[in-house]
Amino acid sequence: MKRLTFKKGIHPKYHKDETASRPIQQLLPRGDLVFPMSQHIGKPCNPIVKKGQHILVGEKIGEAQGFVSASIHSSISGIVKAVEDRMTLRGTKETCVVIENDELYTKGEYITREITSQEDLVSCIREAGLVGMGGATFPTHVKLSITPGKEVNYIIVNAAECEPYLTSDYRVMLEYGEELIQGLLILLGVFEKAIAVIGIEDNKMDAFNKLVHLAEPYEKIRVVALNTKYPQGSEKHLIYSITQREVPRGKLPIDIGCIVQNVDSIIAIYQAVTKGQPIMRRIVTLSGSGIKNPCNLEVKIGTSISELLEYGKWDSEKTVKIIAGGPMMGVALSNIDVPVMKGTSAILCFTKEDMSQDTPTACIRCGKCEEVCPMQLIPNQLHRDAIYYRYGAFKKNYGMDCIECGCCSYICPAKRELVQSIRTAKAAIRNM
Repeated sequence: MKRLTFKKGIHPKYHKDETASRPIQQLLPRGDLVFPMSQHIGKPCNPIVKKGQHILVGEKIGEAQGFVSASIHSSISGIVKAVEDRMTLRGTKETCVVIENDELYTKGEYITREITSQEDLVSCIREAGLVGMGGATFPTHVKLSITPGKEVNYIIVNAAECEPYLTSDYRVMLEYGEELIQGLLILLGVFEKAIAVIGIEDNKMDAFNKLVHLAEPYEKIRVVALNTKYPQGSEKHLIYSITQREVPRGKLPIDIGCIVQNVDSIIAIYQAVTKGQPIMRRIVTLSGSGIKNPCNLEVKIGTSISELLEYGKWDSEKTVKIIAGGPMMGVALSNIDVPVMKGTSAILCFTKEDMSQDTPTACIRCGKCEEVCPMQLIPNQLHRDAIYYRYGAFKKNYGMDCIECGCCSYICPAKRELVQSIRTAKAAIRNM
Protein backbone atom coordinates (compact mmCIF):
# COMPACT_ATOMS: atom_id res chain seq x y z
CA MET A 1 0.00 0.00 0.00
CA LYS A 2 1.38 3.38 -0.99
CA ARG A 3 2.19 5.70 1.92
CA LEU A 4 1.32 9.33 1.19
CA THR A 5 3.72 12.08 2.21
CA PHE A 6 5.00 15.61 1.63
CA LYS A 7 8.35 17.21 0.80
CA LYS A 8 11.13 17.46 3.41
CA GLY A 9 10.39 17.17 7.17
CA ILE A 10 12.12 15.11 9.88
CA HIS A 11 11.82 11.78 11.71
CA PRO A 12 12.06 12.34 15.48
CA LYS A 13 11.71 9.42 17.88
CA TYR A 14 8.03 8.62 18.53
CA HIS A 15 8.05 8.11 22.33
CA LYS A 16 4.41 6.98 22.05
CA ASP A 17 4.70 3.48 23.52
CA GLU A 18 4.42 4.80 27.09
CA THR A 19 0.75 5.81 26.62
CA ALA A 20 -0.47 4.23 23.35
CA SER A 21 -1.82 1.15 25.13
CA ARG A 22 -3.42 3.15 27.97
CA PRO A 23 -7.21 3.53 27.52
CA ILE A 24 -8.71 6.93 28.25
CA GLN A 25 -9.45 7.44 31.95
CA GLN A 26 -11.76 10.07 33.38
CA LEU A 27 -10.37 12.52 35.94
CA LEU A 28 -12.93 14.50 37.91
CA PRO A 29 -11.66 17.81 39.35
CA ARG A 30 -11.58 18.56 43.06
CA GLY A 31 -10.83 22.26 43.34
CA ASP A 32 -12.20 25.41 41.71
CA LEU A 33 -12.27 25.47 37.92
CA VAL A 34 -10.91 28.43 35.97
CA PHE A 35 -12.26 29.28 32.50
CA PRO A 36 -10.16 31.75 30.48
CA MET A 37 -12.27 33.84 28.12
CA SER A 38 -9.72 33.37 25.34
CA GLN A 39 -9.34 29.70 24.40
CA HIS A 40 -9.29 30.18 20.65
CA ILE A 41 -7.76 32.15 17.81
CA GLY A 42 -9.69 35.41 17.54
CA LYS A 43 -11.41 37.87 19.83
CA PRO A 44 -11.81 36.89 23.52
CA CYS A 45 -15.26 36.12 24.87
CA ASN A 46 -17.26 38.49 27.02
CA PRO A 47 -18.07 36.95 30.46
CA ILE A 48 -21.87 36.87 30.91
CA VAL A 49 -22.04 35.63 34.52
CA LYS A 50 -21.63 37.39 37.85
CA LYS A 51 -20.14 36.50 41.21
CA GLY A 52 -22.54 34.39 43.28
CA GLN A 53 -24.50 33.11 40.27
CA HIS A 54 -25.36 29.39 40.20
CA ILE A 55 -24.14 27.62 37.05
CA LEU A 56 -25.13 24.29 35.49
CA VAL A 57 -23.04 21.91 33.37
CA GLY A 58 -23.07 23.12 29.77
CA GLU A 59 -24.29 26.62 30.59
CA LYS A 60 -22.71 29.39 28.57
CA ILE A 61 -20.46 31.62 30.66
CA GLY A 62 -18.60 33.49 27.91
CA GLU A 63 -20.29 35.01 24.83
CA ALA A 64 -18.38 35.02 21.54
CA GLN A 65 -17.47 38.52 20.34
CA GLY A 66 -17.40 38.93 16.57
CA PHE A 67 -17.22 36.29 13.85
CA VAL A 68 -13.80 34.83 14.72
CA SER A 69 -14.55 33.88 18.31
CA ALA A 70 -15.97 30.87 20.18
CA SER A 71 -18.25 30.80 23.22
CA ILE A 72 -17.14 29.25 26.53
CA HIS A 73 -19.35 26.85 28.53
CA SER A 74 -19.04 25.57 32.07
CA SER A 75 -17.95 21.93 32.46
CA ILE A 76 -19.25 21.72 36.03
CA SER A 77 -22.11 22.94 38.19
CA GLY A 78 -21.42 25.32 41.04
CA ILE A 79 -21.24 28.94 42.13
CA VAL A 80 -19.34 31.67 40.31
CA LYS A 81 -16.57 32.61 42.72
CA ALA A 82 -15.02 35.44 40.72
CA VAL A 83 -14.60 37.06 37.34
CA GLU A 84 -11.03 38.26 37.40
CA ASP A 85 -7.64 38.17 35.72
CA ARG A 86 -5.81 34.88 36.21
CA MET A 87 -2.60 33.40 34.84
CA THR A 88 -3.03 30.96 31.93
CA LEU A 89 -0.69 28.41 30.37
CA ARG A 90 0.26 31.01 27.75
CA GLY A 91 2.12 32.83 30.52
CA THR A 92 -0.15 35.86 30.48
CA LYS A 93 -2.96 37.08 32.70
CA GLU A 94 -6.38 36.93 31.06
CA THR A 95 -9.98 37.48 32.10
CA CYS A 96 -11.29 34.25 33.64
CA VAL A 97 -14.49 32.99 35.20
CA VAL A 98 -13.76 31.04 38.42
CA ILE A 99 -16.42 28.51 39.47
CA GLU A 100 -16.54 26.70 42.79
CA ASN A 101 -17.18 23.05 42.02
CA ASP A 102 -20.19 21.61 43.88
CA GLU A 103 -19.22 18.12 42.58
CA LEU A 104 -22.87 17.40 41.66
CA TYR A 105 -22.41 17.97 37.91
CA THR A 106 -26.03 19.01 37.48
CA LYS A 107 -26.70 19.32 33.76
CA GLY A 108 -28.41 22.24 32.10
CA GLU A 109 -30.77 21.86 29.16
CA TYR A 110 -29.10 20.77 25.92
CA ILE A 111 -30.95 21.84 22.78
CA THR A 112 -30.65 19.71 19.64
CA ARG A 113 -31.77 20.90 16.24
CA GLU A 114 -32.38 19.45 12.82
CA ILE A 115 -29.56 20.13 10.38
CA THR A 116 -30.86 20.69 6.85
CA SER A 117 -28.38 23.27 5.54
CA GLN A 118 -24.91 24.70 5.92
CA GLU A 119 -26.40 27.63 7.87
CA ASP A 120 -28.01 25.24 10.38
CA LEU A 121 -24.72 23.41 10.90
CA VAL A 122 -22.69 26.60 11.31
CA SER A 123 -25.22 28.01 13.81
CA CYS A 124 -25.20 24.79 15.87
CA ILE A 125 -21.40 24.60 15.95
CA ARG A 126 -21.02 28.28 16.77
CA GLU A 127 -23.45 27.94 19.69
CA ALA A 128 -21.49 24.94 21.01
CA GLY A 129 -18.21 26.88 21.03
CA LEU A 130 -16.34 24.34 18.90
CA VAL A 131 -12.71 25.00 17.96
CA GLY A 132 -9.98 22.97 16.29
CA MET A 133 -8.91 20.41 18.89
CA GLY A 134 -5.55 19.75 17.27
CA GLY A 135 -3.95 22.67 19.09
CA ALA A 136 -4.54 25.64 16.77
CA THR A 137 -8.02 26.30 18.29
CA PHE A 138 -9.38 28.05 15.19
CA PRO A 139 -13.18 28.44 15.60
CA THR A 140 -14.81 25.55 13.71
CA HIS A 141 -17.83 27.51 12.51
CA VAL A 142 -15.51 29.88 10.64
CA LYS A 143 -13.95 26.99 8.69
CA LEU A 144 -17.38 25.69 7.77
CA SER A 145 -18.79 29.08 6.70
CA ILE A 146 -18.13 28.56 3.01
CA THR A 147 -18.68 31.69 0.94
CA PRO A 148 -20.73 31.51 -2.28
CA GLY A 149 -18.68 30.50 -5.29
CA LYS A 150 -16.40 28.14 -3.35
CA GLU A 151 -16.91 24.39 -3.45
CA VAL A 152 -15.83 21.73 -0.96
CA ASN A 153 -14.22 18.74 -2.69
CA TYR A 154 -12.46 17.18 0.29
CA ILE A 155 -13.27 16.98 3.99
CA ILE A 156 -9.91 15.88 5.39
CA VAL A 157 -9.65 14.40 8.88
CA ASN A 158 -6.28 15.08 10.48
CA ALA A 159 -5.55 11.81 12.28
CA ALA A 160 -1.76 12.03 11.83
CA GLU A 161 -0.87 13.03 15.41
CA CYS A 162 2.74 13.50 14.28
CA GLU A 163 4.09 15.10 17.48
CA PRO A 164 6.19 12.76 19.64
CA TYR A 165 4.65 11.48 22.90
CA LEU A 166 1.05 12.43 21.98
CA THR A 167 -1.48 9.57 21.80
CA SER A 168 -4.78 11.28 22.68
CA ASP A 169 -6.08 11.28 19.09
CA TYR A 170 -4.91 7.68 18.66
CA ARG A 171 -6.94 6.57 21.68
CA VAL A 172 -9.94 8.60 20.50
CA MET A 173 -9.86 6.75 17.15
CA LEU A 174 -9.78 3.38 18.91
CA GLU A 175 -12.45 4.20 21.48
CA TYR A 176 -14.75 6.63 19.64
CA GLY A 177 -14.33 5.52 16.03
CA GLU A 178 -18.08 5.13 15.51
CA GLU A 179 -18.74 8.72 16.57
CA LEU A 180 -15.98 9.88 14.21
CA ILE A 181 -17.70 8.21 11.26
CA GLN A 182 -21.11 9.60 12.27
CA GLY A 183 -19.64 13.10 12.56
CA LEU A 184 -18.29 12.79 9.03
CA LEU A 185 -21.70 11.69 7.75
CA ILE A 186 -23.17 14.89 9.21
CA LEU A 187 -20.66 16.99 7.27
CA LEU A 188 -21.16 14.97 4.09
CA GLY A 189 -24.89 15.53 4.40
CA VAL A 190 -24.29 19.28 4.20
CA PHE A 191 -21.41 19.31 1.70
CA GLU A 192 -22.91 16.87 -0.76
CA LYS A 193 -20.22 17.20 -3.46
CA ALA A 194 -17.37 16.38 -1.08
CA ILE A 195 -15.67 13.15 -0.14
CA ALA A 196 -14.19 12.56 3.31
CA VAL A 197 -10.63 11.29 3.73
CA ILE A 198 -9.15 10.23 7.06
CA GLY A 199 -5.35 10.45 7.02
CA ILE A 200 -3.54 8.26 9.59
CA GLU A 201 0.23 7.83 9.97
CA ASP A 202 1.44 4.27 9.43
CA ASN A 203 2.66 3.89 13.02
CA LYS A 204 -1.00 3.58 14.05
CA MET A 205 -2.10 0.66 11.88
CA ASP A 206 -4.54 -0.78 14.43
CA ALA A 207 -6.46 2.52 14.38
CA PHE A 208 -6.14 2.54 10.57
CA ASN A 209 -7.60 -0.97 10.28
CA LYS A 210 -10.47 -0.19 12.65
CA LEU A 211 -11.50 2.93 10.73
CA VAL A 212 -11.19 1.12 7.39
CA HIS A 213 -13.69 -1.43 8.76
CA LEU A 214 -16.05 1.26 10.09
CA ALA A 215 -15.89 3.28 6.87
CA GLU A 216 -16.39 0.31 4.57
CA PRO A 217 -20.19 0.75 4.18
CA TYR A 218 -19.80 4.38 3.12
CA GLU A 219 -18.65 5.09 -0.41
CA LYS A 220 -17.75 8.72 0.31
CA ILE A 221 -15.50 8.00 3.31
CA ARG A 222 -11.94 6.86 2.65
CA VAL A 223 -9.09 6.02 5.01
CA VAL A 224 -5.51 6.49 3.78
CA ALA A 225 -2.13 5.64 5.30
CA LEU A 226 0.42 8.44 5.63
CA ASN A 227 4.16 8.10 5.89
CA THR A 228 5.16 8.69 9.51
CA LYS A 229 7.03 11.97 9.31
CA TYR A 230 6.92 15.27 11.14
CA PRO A 231 5.04 17.65 10.57
CA GLN A 232 2.61 15.38 8.70
CA GLY A 233 -0.25 16.85 10.75
CA SER A 234 0.36 20.40 9.50
CA GLU A 235 -2.76 21.47 7.61
CA LYS A 236 -1.06 22.45 4.34
CA HIS A 237 1.20 19.39 4.29
CA LEU A 238 -1.64 17.01 5.09
CA ILE A 239 -3.60 18.46 2.17
CA TYR A 240 -0.62 17.96 -0.16
CA SER A 241 -0.02 14.41 1.06
CA ILE A 242 -3.63 13.38 0.41
CA THR A 243 -4.66 15.44 -2.63
CA GLN A 244 -1.36 16.63 -4.17
CA ARG A 245 -2.90 20.12 -4.10
CA GLU A 246 -0.83 23.02 -2.75
CA VAL A 247 -2.36 25.90 -0.82
CA PRO A 248 -1.03 29.07 -2.51
CA ARG A 249 0.76 31.69 -0.42
CA GLY A 250 -1.80 33.92 1.30
CA LYS A 251 -4.69 31.56 0.57
CA LEU A 252 -6.73 29.16 2.69
CA PRO A 253 -7.50 25.43 2.22
CA ILE A 254 -11.02 26.24 1.03
CA ASP A 255 -9.48 28.13 -1.91
CA ILE A 256 -8.41 24.74 -3.28
CA GLY A 257 -11.60 22.95 -2.22
CA CYS A 258 -10.48 21.50 1.13
CA ILE A 259 -11.67 21.59 4.73
CA VAL A 260 -9.38 20.09 7.39
CA GLN A 261 -10.63 19.03 10.82
CA ASN A 262 -8.93 17.21 13.69
CA VAL A 263 -10.24 13.79 14.80
CA ASP A 264 -11.65 15.10 18.08
CA SER A 265 -13.17 18.11 16.31
CA ILE A 266 -15.29 15.77 14.16
CA ILE A 267 -16.46 13.94 17.28
CA ALA A 268 -17.30 17.30 18.89
CA ILE A 269 -19.42 18.14 15.82
CA TYR A 270 -21.28 14.83 16.23
CA GLN A 271 -21.93 15.53 19.93
CA ALA A 272 -23.05 19.11 19.27
CA VAL A 273 -25.50 18.13 16.52
CA THR A 274 -26.95 14.93 18.02
CA LYS A 275 -26.82 15.82 21.73
CA GLY A 276 -26.67 19.61 21.80
CA GLN A 277 -23.47 19.27 23.81
CA PRO A 278 -20.90 22.10 23.83
CA ILE A 279 -17.14 21.66 24.24
CA MET A 280 -16.57 20.86 27.91
CA ARG A 281 -13.91 18.17 27.99
CA ARG A 282 -10.47 17.53 26.60
CA ILE A 283 -8.48 14.31 26.07
CA VAL A 284 -4.97 14.96 27.39
CA THR A 285 -1.86 12.78 27.12
CA LEU A 286 0.21 12.84 30.31
CA SER A 287 3.72 11.58 29.63
CA GLY A 288 7.48 12.19 29.80
CA SER A 289 10.31 10.93 31.97
CA GLY A 290 9.07 12.98 34.93
CA ILE A 291 5.70 11.13 34.99
CA LYS A 292 5.53 7.82 36.86
CA ASN A 293 1.97 7.05 35.72
CA PRO A 294 1.80 7.99 32.01
CA CYS A 295 -1.78 7.94 30.74
CA ASN A 296 -4.49 9.48 28.57
CA LEU A 297 -7.04 11.43 30.57
CA GLU A 298 -10.48 12.82 29.84
CA VAL A 299 -10.52 16.03 31.87
CA LYS A 300 -12.99 18.85 32.21
CA ILE A 301 -11.90 22.12 30.67
CA GLY A 302 -10.92 24.47 33.49
CA THR A 303 -9.25 21.76 35.60
CA SER A 304 -5.93 22.81 37.13
CA ILE A 305 -2.88 21.23 35.50
CA SER A 306 -1.55 20.59 39.01
CA GLU A 307 -4.35 18.03 39.47
CA LEU A 308 -3.30 16.21 36.29
CA LEU A 309 0.31 16.11 37.45
CA GLU A 310 -0.73 14.77 40.82
CA TYR A 311 -2.73 12.01 39.12
CA GLY A 312 0.26 11.17 36.94
CA LYS A 313 2.50 10.93 40.04
CA TRP A 314 4.99 13.41 38.65
CA ASP A 315 8.45 13.69 40.14
CA SER A 316 8.47 17.34 41.15
CA GLU A 317 12.10 17.22 42.31
CA LYS A 318 13.58 15.76 39.12
CA THR A 319 11.30 17.46 36.59
CA VAL A 320 13.08 20.45 35.05
CA LYS A 321 10.63 21.33 32.27
CA ILE A 322 6.87 20.98 31.82
CA ILE A 323 5.40 21.45 28.36
CA ALA A 324 1.75 21.96 27.42
CA GLY A 325 1.33 20.31 24.02
CA GLY A 326 3.93 18.36 22.08
CA PRO A 327 7.71 18.76 22.48
CA MET A 328 8.06 20.31 19.02
CA MET A 329 5.43 23.05 19.17
CA GLY A 330 4.24 23.07 22.77
CA VAL A 331 4.60 25.83 25.36
CA ALA A 332 6.88 25.51 28.39
CA LEU A 333 5.05 26.22 31.65
CA SER A 334 6.39 28.35 34.50
CA ASN A 335 3.31 27.78 36.65
CA ILE A 336 1.29 24.56 37.14
CA ASP A 337 -1.68 26.31 38.75
CA VAL A 338 -3.15 27.13 35.37
CA PRO A 339 -6.22 25.54 33.73
CA VAL A 340 -6.61 23.01 30.95
CA MET A 341 -8.01 24.78 27.89
CA LYS A 342 -9.67 23.62 24.66
CA GLY A 343 -6.33 23.28 22.87
CA THR A 344 -4.43 21.41 25.62
CA SER A 345 -3.52 18.13 23.92
CA ALA A 346 -0.79 17.00 26.34
CA ILE A 347 1.17 17.77 29.49
CA LEU A 348 4.75 16.49 29.30
CA CYS A 349 7.28 16.44 32.15
CA PHE A 350 10.98 16.07 31.40
CA THR A 351 13.93 15.40 33.69
CA LYS A 352 17.42 16.82 33.20
CA GLU A 353 18.54 13.69 31.33
CA ASP A 354 16.04 14.37 28.53
CA MET A 355 16.78 18.06 28.11
CA SER A 356 19.39 19.45 25.74
CA GLN A 357 22.18 21.09 27.69
CA ASP A 358 24.07 22.29 24.60
CA THR A 359 25.10 25.92 24.30
CA PRO A 360 24.34 27.49 20.88
CA THR A 361 27.42 28.04 18.74
CA ALA A 362 28.03 29.94 15.51
CA CYS A 363 26.06 28.94 12.42
CA ILE A 364 28.32 26.91 10.11
CA ARG A 365 26.10 27.43 7.02
CA CYS A 366 25.61 23.67 6.65
CA GLY A 367 22.15 24.09 5.14
CA LYS A 368 20.54 21.30 7.17
CA CYS A 369 17.74 23.60 8.30
CA GLU A 370 16.89 24.38 4.68
CA GLU A 371 16.99 20.68 3.77
CA VAL A 372 14.24 19.81 6.28
CA CYS A 373 12.04 22.95 6.23
CA PRO A 374 8.61 21.77 5.03
CA MET A 375 7.71 25.32 3.94
CA GLN A 376 10.74 25.52 1.59
CA LEU A 377 12.19 28.48 3.57
CA ILE A 378 15.79 29.30 4.58
CA PRO A 379 15.59 29.28 8.40
CA ASN A 380 19.17 30.40 9.09
CA GLN A 381 18.60 33.53 6.97
CA LEU A 382 15.32 34.25 8.75
CA HIS A 383 17.11 33.73 12.07
CA ARG A 384 19.69 36.39 11.18
CA ASP A 385 16.96 38.76 10.01
CA ALA A 386 15.13 38.19 13.31
CA ILE A 387 18.02 38.64 15.76
CA TYR A 388 19.19 41.83 14.00
CA TYR A 389 15.62 43.20 13.78
CA ARG A 390 15.66 43.31 9.98
CA TYR A 391 11.91 42.90 9.81
CA GLY A 392 11.61 44.21 6.25
CA ALA A 393 14.06 41.57 5.03
CA PHE A 394 12.33 38.99 7.24
CA LYS A 395 9.02 39.57 5.45
CA LYS A 396 10.72 39.68 2.03
CA ASN A 397 12.23 36.26 2.76
CA TYR A 398 8.71 34.92 3.52
CA GLY A 399 9.28 34.65 7.27
CA MET A 400 5.57 35.11 7.94
CA ASP A 401 4.94 31.80 6.11
CA CYS A 402 6.86 29.86 8.80
CA ILE A 403 4.56 27.40 10.60
CA GLU A 404 6.90 27.26 13.63
CA CYS A 405 7.13 23.47 13.48
CA GLY A 406 10.65 23.41 14.94
CA CYS A 407 12.23 21.13 12.32
CA CYS A 408 15.09 23.62 11.86
CA SER A 409 15.95 23.84 15.56
CA TYR A 410 15.73 20.05 15.88
CA ILE A 411 18.20 19.38 13.08
CA CYS A 412 20.63 22.28 13.69
CA PRO A 413 24.11 20.94 14.68
CA ALA A 414 25.01 24.35 16.16
CA LYS A 415 21.89 24.24 18.37
CA ARG A 416 20.83 27.71 17.24
CA GLU A 417 17.45 28.85 18.59
CA LEU A 418 16.06 29.22 15.08
CA VAL A 419 12.32 28.72 15.55
CA GLN A 420 12.31 30.74 18.78
CA SER A 421 13.80 33.80 17.08
CA ILE A 422 11.48 33.45 14.07
CA ARG A 423 8.45 33.19 16.34
CA THR A 424 9.53 36.34 18.23
CA ALA A 425 10.00 38.24 14.96
CA LYS A 426 6.57 37.22 13.68
CA ALA A 427 4.95 38.41 16.91
CA ALA A 428 6.81 41.75 16.73
CA ILE A 429 5.73 42.29 13.12
CA ARG A 430 2.11 41.54 13.99
CA ASN A 431 2.24 43.96 16.89
CA MET A 432 3.60 46.70 14.62
